[in-house]
Amino acid sequence: MFLCKLSRMTRFNVDRMFCSDPGRIEKTVNTVTLLGRVGADPQKRGNESHPVVTFSLATHSNYRYESGDWIQKTDWHRVVVFKPALRESVINYLRKGQRTMVTGKINYGEITDQEGKQRSTTSIIADDVIFLQNLNQS
Repeated sequence: MFLCKLSRMTRFNVDRMFCSDPGRIEKTVNTVTLLGRVGADPQKRGNESHPVVTFSLATHSNYRYESGDWIQKTDWHRVVVFKPALRESVINYLRKGQRTMVTGKINYGEITDQEGKQRSTTSIIADDVIFLQNLNQS
């Protein structure tokens, strides 16, 4: 007999399905690849037992109006690094303005701000960060 159970994670207000029947487990994909520029030097957050490094990454899209004018739209992404070795490399070598490629997954959640209000958040949980450098940089 297999057991399937719906569980609520109260900290994140998320419902999760846990099932012991391997036939009921389906594969899904949550993958993102971003190539852009770092918005600010990475920051260490969390505490000694749960350290994390975060940084912002800018990507942009170019659009052309019928008049022939071009406009550039910039999107900002919050990147979070949990993996210990990757976390140390990012904090030591990644700098504001540097081009970088991030692969990982999108994570949606909620936080309570300083005023006690619930706010939605979207983060990219990094699996890999590739440091790119211009030829004229030292």
